[in-house]
Amino acid sequence: MAATAKKFGGHVPAAVARLATSPELLNGFLKLNAIFESATLPALDREVLIMTVAARNGCHLCVAMHTASLQRLSAAPELVTALRAESALPSPRLEALRVFVHAVMDTTGDVPPAALDAFTQAGYTPRNALEVVLGIGTYTLSTFANRLTGAPLDEVFADHAWHATAV
Repeated sequence: MAATAKKFGGHVPAAVARLATSPELLNGFLKLNAIFESATLPALDREVLIMTVAARNGCHLCVAMHTASLQRLSAAPELVTALRAESALPSPRLEALRVFVHAVMDTTGDVPPAALDAFTQAGYTPRNALEVVLGIGTYTLSTFANRLTGAPLDEVFADHAWHATAV
């Protein structure tokens, strides 16, 4: 919990407290998250992946929390806006990551060779492709649990409130 609080400026989000009603789920998420944080994907790339999963899964809380994380990383405002809008990213490399995350999710991992080629041609490695799977799994767990528990948006993230667009 201390590491979680540190990550969010000394604040433990209400969602974490709700996840703690299942210590197994919370501990599993925290362990997976720590492993994902140690991946070779750069911090900004990991946040792009997280935001892509959070927006795709409609987790208003996750998008708000990770908008704050992106700002702490000094991400370009245009990048944050595009991620929140679920639209093409201004960086070709990060757009390749976003597209690959969608391909993995859409195909449940049975990614066509052309999609994997496009990902690696953008400068990513086969190891990074597997790290994408790790990130998707980690944050699918989080987004699903947050939605299931009806996790509220903490006041500290109110400036970053987000709502999924209708499909």
